[in-house]
Parts: sequence; structure tokens; C-alpha cells
Amino acid sequence: MLTITGYSDRLSARPGETIRFMVNCEHPSYRADIVRLICADDSPSGPGFKERAIPTPVSKRHKGRRQAIHAGSYALVETRPLLETLESFTVQAMIWPTTPGKGEQGIVTKWDPRSRTGFALVIDDDGSVALRLGLADGTVETVSVGKPLLERHWYLAAASYDAGSNTITVHQEPLQPYARVDDGGTASRKVGPTAAGCGAPVVMAATFRRRQKGRVLVDGLYNGKIDSPRLVGRALGRLDIERVRNEAVPAALAPDILCAWDFSRDITSVKISDRSSHHCHGEIVNLPARGMTGWNFSGEEMCWRHARHEYGAIHFHDDDLYDAGWEVDFEWTVPARAASGVYAARLRARDAEEYVPFVVLPAPGKEARIAFLLPTVEYMAYANEHMAFDGALAELLTGQLPTLNPNQLFLNQRREYGASLYDTHSDGSGICYSSRLRPILNMRPKVETPWACAGEDATNAREFILDMYVVDWLTHFGFEHDVITDEDVHREGIDLLGSYDVLITGGHPEYYSKAMRDAVHGFTQQGGRLMYLGGNGFYWRVAMHRELPGVIEVRRCEAAIRTWEADPGEYYHSFTGEYGGLWRHQGDTAPQRLSGVGFVAEGFDKSSYYRRTPESHDPRARFVFEGIDDELIGDFGFHGEGAAGNELDAADPRLGTPPHALVLARSENHTDLYLVVNEEMLVNHSGMGGTEHEKVRADMVFYETPNGGAVFSVGSICYPASLPWNGYDNNIAKLTTNVLRRFADPEPI
Repeated sequence: MLTITGYSDRLSARPGETIRFMVNCEHPSYRADIVRLICADDSPSGPGFKERAIPTPVSKRHKGRRQAIHAGSYALVETRPLLETLESFTVQAMIWPTTPGKGEQGIVTKWDPRSRTGFALVIDDDGSVALRLGLADGTVETVSVGKPLLERHWYLAAASYDAGSNTITVHQEPLQPYARVDDGGTASRKVGPTAAGCGAPVVMAATFRRRQKGRVLVDGLYNGKIDSPRLVGRALGRLDIERVRNEAVPAALAPDILCAWDFSRDITSVKISDRSSHHCHGEIVNLPARGMTGWNFSGEEMCWRHARHEYGAIHFHDDDLYDAGWEVDFEWTVPARAASGVYAARLRARDAEEYVPFVVLPAPGKEARIAFLLPTVEYMAYANEHMAFDGALAELLTGQLPTLNPNQLFLNQRREYGASLYDTHSDGSGICYSSRLRPILNMRPKVETPWACAGEDATNAREFILDMYVVDWLTHFGFEHDVITDEDVHREGIDLLGSYDVLITGGHPEYYSKAMRDAVHGFTQQGGRLMYLGGNGFYWRVAMHRELPGVIEVRRCEAAIRTWEADPGEYYHSFTGEYGGLWRHQGDTAPQRLSGVGFVAEGFDKSSYYRRTPESHDPRARFVFEGIDDELIGDFGFHGEGAAGNELDAADPRLGTPPHALVLARSENHTDLYLVVNEEMLVNHSGMGGTEHEKVRADMVFYETPNGGAVFSVGSICYPASLPWNGYDNNIAKLTTNVLRRFADPEPI
């Protein structure tokens, strides 16, 4: 079990800027040091772990303390005087519960657990709609319909209290009734005088517990969608309940409408809007899913921007997480002379060790000519993934037992740390948001992945460790370089990349926003040189939130390899309104258009090698193979014993590979655990394995771009893990170094 974890408030900073670190430590104290990371692989067969300690004011012992993560999403509306003196009232919402049998869950609540006052429209322990109401004598009355709700079906949930007759009435009505299913009804009971008004906030999808250091803590987290929640200042009959649901503020009932929240508004925001005259607006906490189809979704429009009234639902989850919300333990202001690179706060307590990586950007005007683009959006997409435990096909896909490390065992027990965009929520729905404002325990040096290729010398290196091989290679050969991040490119665009002659990617830059893609494409078209040293790159389109830092969104739709699938009508990003899915389905934007190659196959058992093609002898590519006589390239490596493996990209002129591109080398001899990906086929059939199908290959491609630029792509995730083989004395390191030296030469290509 991990006893120290941490995260930072940002993943990159320039000299003069401050990074804040939040730490959970179960020991009385811990030692913090700032280190520069060079190589992140500490496996016995690897190239050797390399770090350099940096003297800083924070390099000392710090007091340890426990910090908790409160996962789960809900909507919060701070109380108003008119809500604190309720007598007669009606509370209602349309609900689509996904785990109605898990125990009590709040729907729309204004409940003070200390004084036992207020009301709470809930799903009760029996899985049916109920109203809990505080009585004037301090007791609590609960009235339940007593008929369990069906999962993933729409219901009207409503309850009223008539102060004149002291009567509670609760409605549970299915939108789609079934002939032999009794899942609806009405319950009514007379009670004593109530204490329905209280000072607690209105909470939707949970119930208020207490305030702690400025935060609201809740219980009874709800799983499912909520649409059209309303609060009315008198007891309504059934017909008026219907009118309030459909019209929000019917003219005849307007004076009595206290709150009419409309979740179809502010979809790109964290706000929720009240359409009543009282403006009881609120906000969502921990990013429940927005842009979701509501109870009245017709399917006539599939984009929420075109039919907002049909997208009035928010899907809440009891394990949603945006910001862990920990308090700051220490902070570091980057010194003026700090060199650009990958750094980390190294935390040690007894035998426990934790790293919190970040990037130091160059000072303005002090940029090098070479930039390494660290794929931090990729790390967010895979953050704290649970596939080794939860992936039903994990062993079949990889042909091996997953290798579980202590971090994965910890995450399996501590689900509040959140999961990745490959995982599902506790209710089975896909996770479409991922944040870096929490400990990301697989974005760490020394932490291997269960998804690397097998082999005698395999180090299970993907994502962060894999990308650090590139940093080690650059350092080994003395290339002066800067390190920048995906978020920096998204935020600053071509203005950031325009400072460089050469841009180098990591091994798996899979997730790209439009701003990122436009910046990289613009860079190559304006004379920049791109070295794409990976596979499965520029693949999924993601959105970044316009208000909140450090969070991404993906909508998994259409043909692609995917661990979950968005429901119909929910293919458009809530953050931006952009269509989700693969870049190759978004017009003339397939990866081949950007890098000359695109994703065609994947496998996880063994890597292979490249064989040179006749085009490798073209005079245009002479510089690439200078000093290399080998026919086979990369028949070695720390990731599956070869440079070509894991996920493979190939050239395809139909998808945008330039007609003048040279395919310099092509991988071969892949096993039948390598399969052609879904989007490359129209009909699923036999013969799609590595020994059978020509598309199971990685293409090494070179071509020139306008204004003296160029692109060099390798089409394989495993490629960087072959760079350090034999102390960098190998043909992959030689070839890649040849390319970089020519690309860094200002002479037009």
C-alpha cells in the first residue's frame, strides 16, 4: 500500500513562475527534493535510472499529514432566504437511475443532518422514490412509493407536502410503462407539522453532510441522469406537476415557482441556471457529464447545440473526480536560470517514495532550436487506468498475464483516486473526462505499465518511461533542447512552436485537441521539421475545458478500438460542442495528413523490426542512413525486443500521406496477436492477423513540407525503447541522430 502520494497544480512553468505541491503522507514527515529527470527506467535490464538533484529552498523535511479525496459529483445551490421558510412545497425531477439498488441516493435535497430539518427527495434503500421530511418535533418522516426503479429508464420523481392537511404525496411514474412490470405508483401519508425549511444548501445528486474548510461534503451520491429539477412553493396536483416539467415556468404558476433549473443551459460551463425569477443559480462539483440526452430526446438531432431542449440531463456518478482539493504543502518558484527539462518533486518517507513530475519551460527569448513535446494530454487520458483489473479482454489482447505493480494494486483499492478515459464508472458508463488535479500514479518514473510487449529484456515501458528514453537520447548525444507540454501547445499554439526548428514527439501522442493539431500542422507548413517518434498518434480528438484547467474530454464513437462507447446523441463534446471520435472521421484531418502515417494495427506480445525498402536508397533520404549498412533496422529493444511493435502506423495516400513521401522502411514478421484495427475494415473476418494481412506493419516515412520543412515518422510505439540499446550504439540511435542533425540544420530540406 502506498503511504505517500502527491500532485501539483500545474504540469509546466517558466522561470519565475510557481508550482504548488499537494501531498498525502501517512508518516510523521517526509523529505522533498526537486530533481531533474533524464531516464525514468530503473529495471535491471534497462539503460539505467538517471536523475540530478537540484538545490532548492524546498529540499528539506516537511511535516506529513493525511489528505482525503472526496470523489463523486453533484450540483450545489447555496441557500436563499426564500428557501429557508418552506411550508407547502413540491419538489420534482425527471430521473434515469443507473444503480437504483445501491442504497439511498439523493435526487433533489435540502437537508440538514444535524438539526434533522429540511427535505430530501431520494431513492431509498429499497430502490424506489421517497421523500424524507423533518418534523417540527425533531423526528423524521419518510414516505416511499415502495416499488423498485428499473435501471436506465426514465421516471418522473415528484413529492409534495401540503401544510394545510399535513399530507405528503410521492409520485414515481415511468416514462415507458410495461404491461407486466409494476415499477410506478403514488404514496401518500398524513404527518405532523414539519420543519421543511433549513439553512442547508440545495444539493442535487447527493445530500448535504457538512462543511469542511470551505468545502461542502456530501452523502448519498446518486448514479444516473437528472433532468428538469424543480422546486415549487405549494403542493401541486398531478397535472400541474406535468406542466412545470414541460414548461419550467408556466405563466399561471409563475408566482409559486421557487426554482426551475435548466441543465440544457451552460453546458460548456460548471454553472447551472435557474429560469425562475429568483435566479437560484448554482454549480456542478467534480464534473458530472453534460451534453447528455434528456427524457424528451427524440433522435431527430444528434448534436446538443442544435436541440438544447432535448439535452437537459446531467449524468452524475458517485466516482466522478475533477480536483482532489488537497491543501498546498510546499511550493517552488522556478529560478531564473533553470534549464528547460523534465523535473519532479521527489518525496521520500522511510521506505516509501513518490515522484510528482513537471516540466520547466524555457524563459521567453531563451528557447533552444529543438523542442521535445511531452504528451501530457496522453498521460491524462491514461491516468490511473484500471484495465489490468477491470479489462475483461486484457489477457486475450496481450497474450500474457498483466504485470501488476504496487501503484495498480493501490488504485484498485483506492478508487477515489479516479480512473482513466479507458475505464468505466461504477455504474458501467464510460468515463469521458480526466483531470491532472489528482495524483496520477502511472505518470511516474520507475512505474511500469501492464500493456508493454513481452520479451526477455522487456521493461514494460510505455507512456512516461517510454518518452523519457527520448530525453535520455537527446542528453546522451548532447543536443540542446527544450521540453514543452501538450497543454502549452493547446494554450499558445503556433506562437509557441514557431520558436523552434525541430519538434520531436514522444512514443504515443494519441490524444489531440484541434488547437494542438492546428499548431503542429501549421508548424510543418511554415518550414518546421517534425520528428514523430511513436505510433497511434494524433488519433482521438479531445476537448479542453474553457474554464477549468487541466481536464480533457473524449467521446468514444464510431469505428475505433474502444473500451466503452458513447450512447447515441452523445457524440459531441460538452466542453466545446465539437464532434468527438477519431480525427480520421472529421474531414481531411486523418493522422496521415499530419505525419504521413496513421494507426492500422496493434498487438502486445512481441515487437519486430523494420526492413529497408528500395525508397531508402533515394538520394533525398541519403542523410537518414548515413553510416548504416544494415538491411534490418531495430531488431532489438527494451520493449518487446524490437523497435516496431505495440501499436503501428502505416502510410496511406487515400487518407493524406503526401504523394512524394518516401517509405524508407517497413516492419514485418508480426504475430497473429497483432490485428488490423476496426476503422480499417468494413466487414470483420478472418485473416486479419500479423502473419496474414499486409496492413499489420509500421512504416518509416520521410517527406518534405513547404518552406524548407520536413516530416520523419516511425509509426511504432516501441521505437523510443530501442534508442538506448547497447549504450546507444545501434542503428536506431544512429538513424534517429542522423535525422535530428539534418533537421536541426537551418539549410532548407
